[in-house]
This record gives sequence, structure tokens and C-alpha cells, in this order.
Amino acid sequence: MQGLQLGAAQSLLELMRPRQWVKNAFVLAPLLFVGGAMDLSMVLRALYAFLGFSIAASSVYIFNDIKDLESDRLHPIKSVKRPLASGRVSLGAAWTLLVGLYAVLLMHAWVTPDVLVVLAAYIVMNILYTLYLKQQVVVDIFVIAIGFVLRVYAGAVAIGVPVSDWMFVTTLCLALYLASVKRRQELLVVGEAGRSVLKAYSVNLVDRYAEMSATGALVFYSMFVMAERPELIMSIPIVLFGLFRYWYLVEQTGGGESPTDVLLEDRLLAATVCVWAGWCGYVIWVS
Repeated sequence: MQGLQLGAAQSLLELMRPRQWVKNAFVLAPLLFVGGAMDLSMVLRALYAFLGFSIAASSVYIFNDIKDLESDRLHPIKSVKRPLASGRVSLGAAWTLLVGLYAVLLMHAWVTPDVLVVLAAYIVMNILYTLYLKQQVVVDIFVIAIGFVLRVYAGAVAIGVPVSDWMFVTTLCLALYLASVKRRQELLVVGEAGRSVLKAYSVNLVDRYAEMSATGALVFYSMFVMAERPELIMSIPIVLFGLFRYWYLVEQTGGGESPTDVLLEDRLLAATVCVWAGWCGYVIWVS
């Protein structure tokens, strides 16, 4: 009996997709680029926003899995890996967990009400995405990207600093790159049967989207460094290497449908991100 309960709890945790929480590290980006960010209260507020966004993201994943249950059962990967599509979690349990996460988010308002507004905007946008926007060509890619921008904005609101224009446009371009690669890999893995919007795309088209977005992210980040943070000049080659490594993994190993899996499974890419974050944090915090 205890084994069954443990298995059920593990399946519910999988439904929340904790591996995907690594995306919410974008919430911590404003903290990284704020000088003197060793202020404990500021760090705690940023971490609390990270936790809140993780709960919000999990609620979005659950709602999406409920809505896409039938199509996920036909997907060669999702039908096995996703707890709801594979039958390891019942529909009733999924709804109960979703309501519970919403209740936890309401409690978030007692500490950081401003962040809750950003979280609510993120949830509403993704509900609209699940119900309608993901079937709209190009709009679907931008909605995914805006989700990352909202993560950065939530982090800035949490610690009470304005969002840099450079950070906004760089984040948007990087997120568009990741979203374009995601669509590319979906086309290659399941083809047009994966989701109806894929019929409007081609691999060549999303390749161009990805190349344009990656170039934009690199250019805007480099302009930010040279204009406002010249002490970070050595971080530019690290960013360039990370983009090259990610694209290699997409082309040669078939990664990219889940950017999180690519990051967590490739030690060199993960080390590159850690080196970049560590270098930027060190240079800014000691300046």
C-alpha cells in the first residue's frame, strides 16, 4: 500500500514537471545584473518569486495536459512520458492538483502582491494559448517567448528594480530562438500530426526564424555589454559558445523539442550556463 501511495505521489509530481522549473531561472536574471545583489532580503524576494513562478508554470502544464489529453495519447513520446496521457494519473486527480496550485498562488499575494499580478497574466496568457493561440501561426511562437519575458519581469518586480530595455529585447530574442527550435524538432519528430499549427510551418522556415532570433540575441546582448557593462566583455564568447553548442545538440542529437532536457542532459552546455552566470555575478557583485 505504501508503495502504491509513493508511486501515485511521484506521478503527481511528474505532472507538475519539476524538470521544467529550470526555465524559471530567468526570474533570477534581474538579480544577477543588479550590483550589490548580496543583499539577503533581495535574494529571498527573488527566490520567492522563482517559487511562485514554478507553481504557476506547473498549473499551466497541468491545464495543458488536461486539455490535450486525447492528442497526447497519440504522441509517440508524450503518451509514454506524461502521467495523464499514460494513465498513471486520473483526470480527477489532475483537476484536484490544479485547484490546489491555484489556492497556493493566492496565498502568494500576502507576500508579493505585485508579483502575483505578473503570475496571473502568465497563467491567463497560457490558458488562452492552450485554448486558441497555439493554433495561430507565428503567434504561438511569440506567446512562448513572452512567457520568458514575463519571468524576467516578475524577477524585477520582486526585487523592486526596473527591467532594462536591453534585458527585455535580449530575452525576447533568445526565447524566440528556443521556441523556433522547439517547433523545428516537433516537425521532425512527429510531423504535422503533432499539432495542427505545424501544417503551416516548414523546417526551413523555422530554421530561418531560429537563426534570426539567435543572431538578435547575440547582437543585443553584445550591445548591452559594450554600452553599459564593458566589464562583462569576456562573457560574450561564453554566450556565443553556448549558442553554438545548443545548435549542435539540436542538429546532431535531435534535441531541442524540450530545451530543458537539452540543458540538463548535456554537461558541457550546463557548465557553460553556470560559467556565464558565475562570471557575470562575480564581476557585477564585486564592482
